[in-house]
Amino acid sequence: MEPILIWDLEDDPDGNYVHIVVEHGVSQDEVWEVVSNPQNDTVPSDSSGRPCTFGYTSSGRYLVVVWEHVEDDPRTIKPVTAYDVPPPRSRGRR
Repeated sequence: MEPILIWDLEDDPDGNYVHIVVEHGVSQDEVWEVVSNPQNDTVPSDSSGRPCTFGYTSSGRYLVVVWEHVEDDPRTIKPVTAYDVPPPRSRGRR
């Protein structure tokens, strides 16, 4: 099931929209692409314990999206941060 994403108002200086879109340059569509793809890996954050989903966007960026679980039905999440990370090394290459 595709998630519903909760975004703070665009003019909230402490909100996730300003933090992710304005400060990190990651669009709302890119965040959605990463968290809505069931093939992407989701693991707990080492620092916060929040879920982190890693994946490529249609433009080829490899991002991590850190998010909070809000509700199961419908699946609702709130992005906390998102930013570019190095892509995983392919197997067999060292």
